[in-house]
Amino acid sequence: MYVLFWLVSELLHLYIWAVIIAAVFSTLVSFGVLDTRTRFVWTIGDFLYRLTEPALRPIRNFLPAFGGIDISPIILILLLYAAQMLLWRIYGAIAFGDVRNLVL
Repeated sequence: MYVLFWLVSELLHLYIWAVIIAAVFSTLVSFGVLDTRTRFVWTIGDFLYRLTEPALRPIRNFLPAFGGIDISPIILILLLYAAQMLLWRIYGAIAFGDVRNLVL
């Protein structure tokens, strides 16, 4: 049982890093540090976009426009950390039978 919860937690952690890398990559592209005409850079950007955009799009649709500032990655990271904490509380309740552990 522990291994399953650990695996899900690690996948959430890796996804958090993917969101951070995608945000940094997007910033570097917008400032012209990285050139997306290069096939390797374009491939990395496309991979990160396809990986993170399904989670970021609903947040962007919900948030009002802040001009050129995109805070959706920050909100997604906070939600993923909250999901990790909830996951471990659920594990504690299942493994140790402590229902008080589920109280947020």
